[in-house]
Amino acid sequence: MATLICGSLAFDTIMSFEGRFAAQILPEQLHILNVSFLVPTLRRDFGGCAGNIAYAMRLLGGTPLPKATVGNDGASYMERLRTLGISAEFVREVEDTYTAQAMIMTDQDNNQITAFHPGAMMQAHITHIAPREDIRLGIISPDGRDAMLQHAEEFHAAGIPFVFDPGQGLPMFDGRDLAHFVELATWVTVNDYEGKMLCDRMGVDLAELSRRVRGLIVTLGGEGCELWEDGQKTHVPAVKAAEVVDPTGCGDAWRGALLYGLEQGWPLLKCAALGNQVGALKIASRGPQNYSLDGVVTS
Repeated sequence: MATLICGSLAFDTIMSFEGRFAAQILPEQLHILNVSFLVPTLRRDFGGCAGNIAYAMRLLGGTPLPKATVGNDGASYMERLRTLGISAEFVREVEDTYTAQAMIMTDQDNNQITAFHPGAMMQAHITHIAPREDIRLGIISPDGRDAMLQHAEEFHAAGIPFVFDPGQGLPMFDGRDLAHFVELATWVTVNDYEGKMLCDRMGVDLAELSRRVRGLIVTLGGEGCELWEDGQKTHVPAVKAAEVVDPTGCGDAWRGALLYGLEQGWPLLKCAALGNQVGALKIASRGPQNYSLDGVVTS
C-alpha cells in the first residue's frame, strides 16, 4: 500500500534571531515598519510539506509517493529523494522557474517569520491523479491553489480516501471552497489557529465539522492534539520533547506519522498518539528532515 502526498518540495533557508521579535517590532509603528534582524546562523535544508511528510513516513517504514513539482534547480532534491529510498515517479521538473523557496526566521521564543516563493509549485496542477491498485491513501497539503482544488476532485473520482491538510494555504480559499474540500475528504487535520479560520469561513464549529468527515484532528503544539469524531472530542496528550530546538516542519512530521498509522489501518487515536511522539522528536532537531526516530513505539 502506498500514499500519494500532494504538496510542495522546497528549499528552506533557515535563520536564527537571538532576540525576540516582540522587542523589535513596535505595534504603534506598524504603518511605517522598517526593521532589520541580525541572524548569526543560517543554513539551507530540504523542505516543503510533501517532502517533510514523506521523510517522516519513510522513517517509520511507510510508502510515501510525493506528488510535486521542482524547478530547474531541483536536481539535488531529486537525488535526495532517491537517497532516502522515496520514489520520485510523481515529481515533475518545470523549466524556466525555481523550486519553491522558504526563508524562515525564528526568534528565541520559537516565533517564526516566513517569506515563501512558490516557484514551480504554482505549476503543480500539470500533474494528475488516476486510480492505481497500490495507491490506497492520499493527502492534500499546501500547494498551488489550482492543484489543491484539482487533486481533491481527482482523489474523490479515483475512490482514494484522503486527508485535507490546508495549512498555510487555507487563506486562499473562501467558505464555499473549503466546504467542498471537506465534502470530498475523509479526514481533516489543522492546527488550532487554522481550525478557527476554517470554522469561521465555513460557518460551523469543530463538532459540526467533525460530523462531515470520518475524523478531525486539531494539533495544539506543546499541548498535544484534539481528536474529533462524530462531534465528540478526545484530548491526546503531548509527548514531552527532550529539548525544544527548532519547530520547523514539526506539523509535517506529525502528519507523516498520521498517514503511516492510516496505512497500517490503525484507529485514529493511535495514529494521533504516534504523531505526538514523532513531533516531539522532530522539534528536538534542527531542520525539517534531519531527525531520527530512535525510541518511537509503533506497536
